[in-house]
Amino acid sequence: MASRAIEATDANFNDLINSDKPVLVDFWAEWCGPCKMIGPVVEQLADEYDGQAVVAKMDVDQNARIPMQFGIRSIPTLMVFKNGQMVDKVIGAVPKTVLEQKLKAAL
Repeated sequence: MASRAIEATDANFNDLINSDKPVLVDFWAEWCGPCKMIGPVVEQLADEYDGQAVVAKMDVDQNARIPMQFGIRSIPTLMVFKNGQMVDKVIGAVPKTVLEQKLKAAL
């Protein structure tokens, strides 16, 4: 199955978070074990919230500026944005229900 999550980059990040829909961004890296655990959950949310929210993944090894701007030191870090502002943040691999609650709260 093709990835439903959008690839976030330093270049498209600001356009992405200024969507008229809530935006969930997963900051991850290829070498990160917990990131691999939460990856499929992020893809499920991208599917389930298609049309209601934007779900994106940012590889912190490929993009340094945005993770640095947000002071991301641990991954996975997942942030929820609404109208361009961060409204919620989760650090570490958490159950899908936790991410769903945060996304629903921003809808």
